[in-house]
Amino acid sequence: MSAIRLLVLGAVRQHGRAHGYQVRHDLEFWGAHEWSNAKPGSIYHALKQLAKQGLLVAHETAPSTVGGPPRTEYELTEEGEREFLRLVRHALTAIDEKPDVLTSGVGFVVDLPRQEAIDLLRQRVDALEEWRGEVTRHWVPDGSTPQDLGHIGEIMGLWVHSAVSGAEWARGLIERLEKGAYVMAGEGERPRDVLADGEVNPYAE
Repeated sequence: MSAIRLLVLGAVRQHGRAHGYQVRHDLEFWGAHEWSNAKPGSIYHALKQLAKQGLLVAHETAPSTVGGPPRTEYELTEEGEREFLRLVRHALTAIDEKPDVLTSGVGFVVDLPRQEAIDLLRQRVDALEEWRGEVTRHWVPDGSTPQDLGHIGEIMGLWVHSAVSGAEWARGLIERLEKGAYVMAGEGERPRDVLADGEVNPYAE
């Protein structure tokens, strides 16, 4: 899965209708150009491709009153809405994707109903625990340690550590959601900004 697909759909969705510069600005505001492939060229390419695939509809706008060129604004189609939610669900549960996929999914977790988000994160914990069990059962058996396998054993140690720390993080988010953190889908309006009042965006131009 490509994170740019989810990021672009989600950014357009937050505006209702958005042109390429707005999408780019949002993703840079989130720092996505640092932790994903959301570079300007990739963003504009993704917008056009998603429109070709029927996930976005393109609206041509009138030229600027000060002489600027017309801009194309994009809006999610019904199929685009379904694809966006599918990608969020996949990002939160898949444990074999690159880190930018999970990061993107977490960025849109509030677009899911609270209980659904909790259930998906529990699926993630279960998958990580299962993976940890497989590693320890097949590659680090009989109470041995990764070091017993030589330096290659450090790979298994990394896998176990990643599974344990990933599950711990997911449990923490589950707990916060269960205690009412954040405004989730269907719970009312929420601010679009991701930084606290007065906090400086480190990626602002």
